[in-house]
Amino acid sequence: MQKSGSIDLPLHYGRTPRWLFEKMRKLARCISEVIIIEFGREYFIERISDPFWFQCLGCVLGFDWHSSGLTTTVCGALKEAFSELRGWGIYVCGGKGAVSRRTPIEIENIAQKLSKDPHSLIYASKITAKIDNCALQDGFNLYHHTFIFTDDFKWAVIQQGMSEKGCWARRYHWYSEEIENFVNQPHKGIVSEKSFITMNMVDDKKDDLRNLVTQLSLRAPHQNMRDLLMLKKTITKLPPRHRVLLSDINPKHVDKIFLKTYKEKPSDFISLLYSYGVGPKTIRALALISDLIYGEKVSFRDPARFSFAHGGKDGYPYKISHNEYERTIDILKRAINKAKIDNSDKIKALRSIYRFYYKR
Repeated sequence: MQKSGSIDLPLHYGRTPRWLFEKMRKLARCISEVIIIEFGREYFIERISDPFWFQCLGCVLGFDWHSSGLTTTVCGALKEAFSELRGWGIYVCGGKGAVSRRTPIEIENIAQKLSKDPHSLIYASKITAKIDNCALQDGFNLYHHTFIFTDDFKWAVIQQGMSEKGCWARRYHWYSEEIENFVNQPHKGIVSEKSFITMNMVDDKKDDLRNLVTQLSLRAPHQNMRDLLMLKKTITKLPPRHRVLLSDINPKHVDKIFLKTYKEKPSDFISLLYSYGVGPKTIRALALISDLIYGEKVSFRDPARFSFAHGGKDGYPYKISHNEYERTIDILKRAINKAKIDNSDKIKALRSIYRFYYKR
């Protein structure tokens, strides 16, 4: 994964005014179309998967740069824009809340029109959501999932979670062409600076932990229950982080999932993760049991520090890469100059770029 910086996304409530959303949809369509003409659709998918480029796009479209609403609104604008941009071979599925749960159905409907098997795309959509909800337990629960793909099945995922305290959001970016392993440091980038206690099962240094968790899922349920109950009873003697991770695990509920994994016998960690009913608490319980039995420590390394590939605007944790910035500016300027939009929108967009890059 590329070196990167970070940004806060305070949770903002309310809706985007319809008049503004219509302008965003119009401008998003023009920018997207010109980029595809200039550089190709695969390049567009790669750019949209870059968390910093995505943030820049939101600013150019006129949204608050630091708002969590940028994610849902930009994705919504892109979804409507590409429903109109037929013939380019790019499709946008999913969205916020209940709409996100329709993503597999939307993918399947599009794949049928293309006469292609949707299985690999549906799997990618589901497993990326599972990983960010269950394998990366950072205090943010997913409420937004957008899946963007081409007709040759290159894809990007943009999803966002809300903190349990309700004040902050965290965005997760995925890109199909940069994933070697779904559960080994797979993200293109994660946008957030607010740290919570994080259990990171996709840490690239924790392959042994993932293997042990898989093996423990194959154990007789009563053995796992015995060890989990032992951990619950000795909670006052455990490190603070373990006490927090154990506090909301109800053994009665987890017992049913232990029985399910024992019967189904998942072959590896990703198969375990993909299993129906296996959620954050099951993965957490098995990880803590592995620590108890084998001494294989749980990772608390929060990957949000690997956020933007260009660096942080305030120089944290290092200065911005000006070459990458200039490259992005050049692409956006050429896109907007060639787009079929009226002069007032063009001027506003260019002013947004100028302020965002140079007024800092």
